[in-house]
Amino acid sequence: MVKVREDQPLDSTGRVDISSWVARLQHEISLRDPAALEHACRYAAGVNDKAASAQPAWRDIYSAFRIGLEMADILGELKLDQQAITAAVLYRSVREKLVTVAAVEREFGHEVAGLVDGVLRMAAISQLQAPDSGMSQHNQQENLRKMLVTMIDDVRVALIKIAERTCMLRHVRDGSRERAERVAREVFDIYAPLAHRLGVGQLKWELEDLSFRYLHESEYKAIALQLAEKRLDRDRYISDVVQRLRHLLEAHNITRHDISGRAKHIYSIWRKMKRKRIDFSQVHDVRAVRVLVPEVTDCYTVLGIVHSLWHHVPNEFDDYIANPKKNGYQSLHTAVFGPENKVLEIQIRTFAMHEEAELGVCAHWRYKGHDVDNRSRGYEEKIAWLRQVLEWQEEVGEITDLSEGFSSDIAPDRIYVFTPDGHVIDLPRVATPIDFAYRVHTEVGHRCRGAKVDGRIVPLTYRLRTGQQVEILTATSGGPSRDWLSPALGYVRTSRAKARIQSWFKLQAREQNIDEGRALLEREFRRLDLEKLDRERLARAVNYTGIEDMYAAIGAGDLRIGQVLNQAQQLFGDSDDDEELDRLLTRPRRHGARESSDSITVLGVGNLKTQMANCCHPVPGDEIVGFITQGRGVTVHRQECPNILQLKSEEPARIVQVDWGRQQPIQYPVDIEIRAWDRSNLLRDVTGILSNEKVNVLGVNTATDRDDHLATLKITLEVSGLDVLSRLINRISQLTNVTDIRRLRQGGGGT
Repeated sequence: MVKVREDQPLDSTGRVDISSWVARLQHEISLRDPAALEHACRYAAGVNDKAASAQPAWRDIYSAFRIGLEMADILGELKLDQQAITAAVLYRSVREKLVTVAAVEREFGHEVAGLVDGVLRMAAISQLQAPDSGMSQHNQQENLRKMLVTMIDDVRVALIKIAERTCMLRHVRDGSRERAERVAREVFDIYAPLAHRLGVGQLKWELEDLSFRYLHESEYKAIALQLAEKRLDRDRYISDVVQRLRHLLEAHNITRHDISGRAKHIYSIWRKMKRKRIDFSQVHDVRAVRVLVPEVTDCYTVLGIVHSLWHHVPNEFDDYIANPKKNGYQSLHTAVFGPENKVLEIQIRTFAMHEEAELGVCAHWRYKGHDVDNRSRGYEEKIAWLRQVLEWQEEVGEITDLSEGFSSDIAPDRIYVFTPDGHVIDLPRVATPIDFAYRVHTEVGHRCRGAKVDGRIVPLTYRLRTGQQVEILTATSGGPSRDWLSPALGYVRTSRAKARIQSWFKLQAREQNIDEGRALLEREFRRLDLEKLDRERLARAVNYTGIEDMYAAIGAGDLRIGQVLNQAQQLFGDSDDDEELDRLLTRPRRHGARESSDSITVLGVGNLKTQMANCCHPVPGDEIVGFITQGRGVTVHRQECPNILQLKSEEPARIVQVDWGRQQPIQYPVDIEIRAWDRSNLLRDVTGILSNEKVNVLGVNTATDRDDHLATLKITLEVSGLDVLSRLINRISQLTNVTDIRRLRQGGGGT
């Protein structure tokens, strides 16, 4: 969390001592013109005083001027320049309409006024989230677009806004509960993810913790209390670890280092408890240490020292130096069984990586003189990435999905293709012509009917490559196909295109969506021979109250056929109806197939009774160890389970090595029938698809009616589930001349 700041210095009259405050700020950053910043502070203080004298009730708790100074303190810690800090000092006064942007421009120049105006535009997010804002969808989209363009033109705008929201969240407890929750929700959904994407770790943690405090007050207080109760023991433990590591690093000639205990943030603890379904006592990394060293080679040296000193916890090592996170974060993370056999998390990084982790894009904020074009290479890379955030607004289908946009699937490797006019379009490496069409324009995407790549017609599922020229063939009217939303067919790969297709279908009449959804699902069920399923029960399983709601969701693109099939297989998997079980592929029918996902092998012993420990619930894939119990065989624990660690020290003779048994994939035989107009290479094309999907073929029977030239292929193959079978049927149905494909009942009968 951001460090606790000193109170703003006051003079003998109780007012802020501006000269002392500016002098204190100079310890954080090098001010180009301290007198100019001092003038801005006195200007903001003056307009606040005028407002207070005109309306004494206006300044009730916390003035716009004091908020501006606190925002400036935050930006000072982020090492921003004087212009940004000046804008922060003035921003709240402008927002409270105590002074205009035009007046700021006359007094402090175009750059400061532009920053203030940009932050005002970012306030559009608050209006977008307000349920009773009265704004039309078009106006919401337009405000959001303007806000994003402003933010991308100058990243300082986003940082000033984040600082302002941080201040408001710190002091929102002085207002109503409803307002506190509204501000916390906005910060949690929008500004904490934005701080993360900009790599500003020191603000991200504070925003998440403070938001969590207001949104989940009881959980926050419970975790805070448990942390406080164990703080003394934890501090003593960390102190001993730090001293031991310090001596070892000095012995290895790493004299310049910084080792400290790392506080686990409350929201992070809660999220881990929810994700892993554990209680507070099982969150081991509340004991954590961070080691900072000068060079990358030193990081790996320290890692070797740590792992030679203590045994590392299996599957708890991440190398974010070799593989940085998308926001640029770099560090080594490992967990070890430290002193007293307690699990200890250790982070290792260079001083430069730590600055990057705490300050993110701000760590690259370097000017040469006053020329904003001369910035470090790392900063330019950050800005180049940030420009892609503009895609965020276009990739989400709903305004309420803003927070999801910050975790969009923009790949680090992109392709660059050309329009017929020579314009360059950048896309994710997996993009198709339809993705390209929607990248050019929404209407081009909706009316796309074909594509040419380098002058040659290609399928709409074709994967584009860098340097190609792409031309979209469009119809004069019409809309997208619902098949484009099927992941199995591979028409669309980018979230932007998917969102726009879904939005198109949402605009269609509900009755049409119901009809389309019913037709799609019934066609799939006919193909898979699943027509006897209870539709009402299935609708409830996919979280819809009725069949028509489920159909409408499928028709609008909100619910995928694959999701319905997965729920069908899970929902009806426990049925006693043998025929239904066979249709749903819930058990193998071939002799010899068996499940062995939970079989255990005890080293040197066969067929020994085993059971899973209730304390740690090991699952296949976990590192495990066994403990011999009296009369109950071997109890299997996860290796890092606290109970087994204690038993190892108390009764080591009863510890045995165990391993998961060899897992054998379960395959289910299925008969399908394909009907097509006869042509050469038909069978080769079908078996080619099966080969590409790595599907085992057990038998093939073909017949052709010479009178009507209709070919019938009956194939017995093995699949692992309904999703695989559905994907195969969809891909085979796209072959030339194929008129029908469906699954046959056991014994070869049709539906």
